[in-house]
Amino acid sequence: MKHNWVSGLGLFILLLAFLAFNLLNSALFTHVRIDLTENKLFTLTEGSKQVISEIDQPIDFYFFFSTQVARDLPQLRNYAERVRSLLNEYALHAEGKIKLHFVEPLPFSEEEDQAAEYGLQAIPLNLAGDELYFGLAAINGEGEQMTLPFFRSEEEAFLEYEISKLIYQLAHPQPTLLGVISGISISGGFDLQYQQPRPPWQIYTQINQLYQIRLLNNEVEEIGPEIGLLMLIQPKDLSEQALYAIDQYVLSGGKLILFIDPLAEMDQQAMPYQISEGLSKLLASWGVAFSAEVLADAGKALMVNNAEGRPVRHLGVLGLDRENMRDNDVTSTGLESIYVSTAGILKAVEGSQNNFTPLLYSSREAMAMVPELMQVASNPEILMQSFHPSGDIFTLAARIEGKVSSAFPERQGKGHISSNEDVHLLVVADTDILSDRMWVEVQDFFGQQVISPFADNAGFVINALDNFSGSSALINVRSRGQFSRPFNVVEQLRRDAEEQFRDKEKQLQIRLQAAEQKLAELEQKKVEGSNVLLSPEQEQALLSFQQEKLQIRKQLRDVRHQLDRDIEALGAQLKVINIALVPLLLIISVLLYRLLRGARVKYSVK
Repeated sequence: MKHNWVSGLGLFILLLAFLAFNLLNSALFTHVRIDLTENKLFTLTEGSKQVISEIDQPIDFYFFFSTQVARDLPQLRNYAERVRSLLNEYALHAEGKIKLHFVEPLPFSEEEDQAAEYGLQAIPLNLAGDELYFGLAAINGEGEQMTLPFFRSEEEAFLEYEISKLIYQLAHPQPTLLGVISGISISGGFDLQYQQPRPPWQIYTQINQLYQIRLLNNEVEEIGPEIGLLMLIQPKDLSEQALYAIDQYVLSGGKLILFIDPLAEMDQQAMPYQISEGLSKLLASWGVAFSAEVLADAGKALMVNNAEGRPVRHLGVLGLDRENMRDNDVTSTGLESIYVSTAGILKAVEGSQNNFTPLLYSSREAMAMVPELMQVASNPEILMQSFHPSGDIFTLAARIEGKVSSAFPERQGKGHISSNEDVHLLVVADTDILSDRMWVEVQDFFGQQVISPFADNAGFVINALDNFSGSSALINVRSRGQFSRPFNVVEQLRRDAEEQFRDKEKQLQIRLQAAEQKLAELEQKKVEGSNVLLSPEQEQALLSFQQEKLQIRKQLRDVRHQLDRDIEALGAQLKVINIALVPLLLIISVLLYRLLRGARVKYSVK
């Protein structure tokens, strides 16, 4: 009796200890997190933490989600919970600098008006008129506002980057000053051939709407820290001092994007590009080798009109799609196609201490060609005679990060920077990617320009500028990997059932065609002028077909039901394992321990 009383008291004490632990955990360890996911999906990167540390005034986060409207959408609700958890992590690390508010915009409520006022997108869900809000509005202490209009699950890998970028922009609201050195007149000018003004390229117009641009000449002597980002486009005749200014700008922490082309077709000179010794030395110091050869790719060649007006494939005019873009990089977020023309080839310099990451690349049906061959081939079909694919993948654009040393080690004067271990560069081996003809149609409609993009070239450039115009900490925020971890066994069950479903559908179509053919034959035999709509044979065939169709539909439903039963059975097994088996094993282990301990005590007493 005493033993039972002691055991009951022990269980009661364990229960009290469990409750006390949970209370203490909620009160004292709110900032303690253990992330056991493979890619640390619920842990902020160091880049995000640094962005948070730079907040100098409070920021209010208003997270809008229509919980009631999404009650029948479990996947969306799960994603919303992951977004909410991530926002909580930001608020915890900010230590009061970020105030998080969760808002449910019910229909016809003030919260719904507030969501619309902030510019959040409402997505219609059904014919009943239900609209879903799922976005974030952020406001800093000065009343400046930024929004993420709608969280799309397909862009979940870049969720942390988008939130960190929003925080950075609110903490640094001043527009980025973009320095541009260009050997091609992308900003417009005067066309000597046609003796008329030439409008700026559409990409320049778009950039000018987002950034403050300062045009620099090829003899610039110093590039100061006020230049938040430097863009070089087919630079020509750069002076020694200009090369040194670029070198020191990069080593001082400045970000740079370079467009360089072996055969820039939009250049008025229209001659193969001869890279200068100074620029080549600068590229080598960055760990990049630029090949003046032109990339030819049969796997990505686009159709163009030859001299006779007949459409043919051009090996130098390429349409890159998702398989030619790096998936987990923000420069290609949401892009489907990028068009390039007579692009060059980039390689990493052996022995370089930095990271060379390809962003755009060819298929394996590619090779390098001399630019003169591309230039003189009036008929693109001639290029096929010299085409022999190498089977290699060639890089057209690359991100360079890490340690870089100066290309001018001999200059050791005052203020000279010899190296930097946190450099960020982007090199693109094509300038035609910027030209209007490669991505947009511009039409005049009653004096107004109508812009119709047919490729995502502008999206790639704007994404790159957007990424590089932030701090190094923001650039270091990468994709967070895959949040959704598919259950492979369930997916295999689903695929097997769907395969059976497709087979049944195919059988139904075959039988349907056979029955219709039989009906047509019977119709031809029908006596001309007869008022009988259906002959007995037709009625029997129709009845037989209907019965057959009902039977096959029943089989289809059985396949669907079997799929659900298999998944439910598997789910039940998992629940048994998680809820019952694990505690049972724990109890058995404790009992075995007590039995063994009791046996040892008895043995020692004897």
